[in-house]
Amino acid sequence: MTDNTAYTGRFAPTPSGPLHFGSLVTAVGSYLDARSQQGRWLLRMEDVDTPRVQTGSADDILSTLEAFDLHWDGPVLYQSQRFEAYEAILQQLTEQGLLYACRCSRRQLIEEKVRQGPLGLIYPGHCRNRNLDPAGHSLRLRIDGPAVIEFEDRHCGPRRMDLAAEVGDVVLKRVDGIYAYHLAVVVDDAFQGVSDIVRGADLLDVSFVHRYLASQLNQPLPRYLHLPLVYAEPGRKLSKQTGAQALDRSRAGVLLFDALEFLGQTPPRDLRGAAPRELLDWGVEHWQPGHLPTAALTT
Repeated sequence: MTDNTAYTGRFAPTPSGPLHFGSLVTAVGSYLDARSQQGRWLLRMEDVDTPRVQTGSADDILSTLEAFDLHWDGPVLYQSQRFEAYEAILQQLTEQGLLYACRCSRRQLIEEKVRQGPLGLIYPGHCRNRNLDPAGHSLRLRIDGPAVIEFEDRHCGPRRMDLAAEVGDVVLKRVDGIYAYHLAVVVDDAFQGVSDIVRGADLLDVSFVHRYLASQLNQPLPRYLHLPLVYAEPGRKLSKQTGAQALDRSRAGVLLFDALEFLGQTPPRDLRGAAPRELLDWGVEHWQPGHLPTAALTT
């Protein structure tokens, strides 16, 4: 399926707090998929949304990954140091006629009772032809329909979405000047040469936006493997917002074993609590993406 020499994966946490078990599952899944194919595994701090960043969180994430023996290749990429690159892409999109200024607020759209889609409010295009000054406004990507995007996810199977009908024009730079996640991820994946994206299934639908933007920029399109989510309780993904506890580094061998089991792998019971390197080496040798479950529950 993959040319091993070309495989480049990545783990891209947001430094808004410590890593939790859901984060570990994503890190382990992406790490094993890369290493099992003799690929590179990069680390990127997605700190573009600066108000969400907690002081010291990035360093804590690095220390936690090292405690779990999850060692990455090359230097860490910080999105907060990439603003010039994002601005250059926005300028390119403007020259292509694909970007426009928008004054519509979320509150206004909610009051208008615009339709909801898989990514939230479907923007109805109010500002497309207003030729507003970009200063003081958000910037949206023009998505002319039909804009049908299709791809095969390695776990979730064939996926299809008409972005124009189900999402509408998306914001690439917010009115407060913050670059949007959609923009930063696409630009940085291309910059880092990422060939394979392994992440949680909650990000499955944003992949359509990312593929559309990448195609407009003539960038390579990555492969995807979206992992099952860890739930705090039915219907509530384990996250910082649902009270997920920080990983206990002193229990790395137990938590890594649990992460492997959650991912549908079957490590020998006597490896529970073993050294992280021993567990990861076993995981790399025996990694079977076809054994991933559809969902699971943890507490």
